[in-house]
Amino acid sequence: MKKAIRAPIVCVLGHVDHGKTTLLDAIRATNVASKEAGGITQGIGASVVTTKGKSITFIDTPGHAAFSSMRSRGAKVADIAILVVDASAGVKPQTIEAIQLIKSAKIPFIVALTKIDLPSANIEEVKGQLTKEEILFEGRGGDTPIVPVSAKESKGLSDLLETIALVSEVNGVKGEIDSPLEAVIIESAKDKRGTVASIVVRGGRIKVGDQISAEGIPGKVRALFNDKLERVLEVGPGEPAQVLGFENIPPVGARVEVGALNMPSKFVSQMQAKVEEGEIPILIKAKDLGSLEALSGSIPQGFKVIAKGVGDVNESDVLNAKASGARIFAFASGISASVVKLAETEGVEVEKFEIIYELIEKLEKLFKKGELEVFGKAEIVTSFPFNNKKVAGCKVISGRIAKKDNLILMKDSKEAGRVKISSMKKEKQEIVEAKTGEEFGVIFEPQLDFVKGDVLVSVAK
Repeated sequence: MKKAIRAPIVCVLGHVDHGKTTLLDAIRATNVASKEAGGITQGIGASVVTTKGKSITFIDTPGHAAFSSMRSRGAKVADIAILVVDASAGVKPQTIEAIQLIKSAKIPFIVALTKIDLPSANIEEVKGQLTKEEILFEGRGGDTPIVPVSAKESKGLSDLLETIALVSEVNGVKGEIDSPLEAVIIESAKDKRGTVASIVVRGGRIKVGDQISAEGIPGKVRALFNDKLERVLEVGPGEPAQVLGFENIPPVGARVEVGALNMPSKFVSQMQAKVEEGEIPILIKAKDLGSLEALSGSIPQGFKVIAKGVGDVNESDVLNAKASGARIFAFASGISASVVKLAETEGVEVEKFEIIYELIEKLEKLFKKGELEVFGKAEIVTSFPFNNKKVAGCKVISGRIAKKDNLILMKDSKEAGRVKISSMKKEKQEIVEAKTGEEFGVIFEPQLDFVKGDVLVSVAK
């Protein structure tokens, strides 16, 4: 089956704030960059640009390190990569990460040196830095094109587009419209229209009315929208689209099949994870699967994600967090007034962030400060002697208390000492853990003096 030339699919990679979205903004003559929270791309978008009668499909893959998994999928679906490097800042950690990603994907790439309008721009120095990363440019023993650009002054943009077209032609980027569908999901979420999946078609076509599936999640195409959000009846090779019709949210990176209706599989689980000693329980929510995956992969060590999911923070999340002694962290997820009130009533802390790296930084800071080292608290409600030792009758007021925990004895909100549990019983039965609302008796070592009203605080360290 003879394949026809199609629009090349291009992903844009590079270090955070090196100008990826701004570059695409200039190319598309839109105002995408100003709409992004914090000026950093938060989700994968795709758009089509035409130059000299030829189309190019761009995937605007997020630049922050937290989104490395989404960026990875972007590279796999792409024909060509644009490595964006700030001519004034040079090679940075994410630049190296992007280079490794491109090389592992085995796709041709072009280096776009951005911000050449800045006085501090040093093209030759950056070329030298890239050469150390084993990138060989045209004229220097290699075949990698390098294009200096300024999105601010619209310099070099036409050169970049022409270079993309040339690289596409040299590498024979083609697709067959009558072949089986070859399409990949680059983003998925739910909005007022229902389940929405953003896809890029590499081969074949998808039409309104098609029965579809992605990793076992079935659906029927109810509507298709192009990159300008215009309704279309079908989408062919090299084109991006939004698809409405999946029964559930399909995973980012999944391949879309036509006519293949497999048994549904649950992608996002309420993974009730066991919290090990020294770990801090948290519950995370995100606006879509791509964001959730990125957030999950960026949680610092020392935290245990006891549950995660897509969508708004709901009452079940609050109750789940309360039972586990966890705090809720939400990335761009909605929180209704009723859920906020429930969280306040149940003593569950909920924090919402619009910028993913701010959420991650908050976790890191909280862990260093020790604010999140608390697993649970129990109030001493009575005491009695047993075998020449003093038993503390306690009630868990938040989180949980486990026999293996390190405990701080608090008197009038001040630390009186640290203890370990030697015996923990409930109704004469030895137990290993008590949760919110449960009563139990403990003997701890050393035998510090305590009275009714004192509090035991379980900590990670």
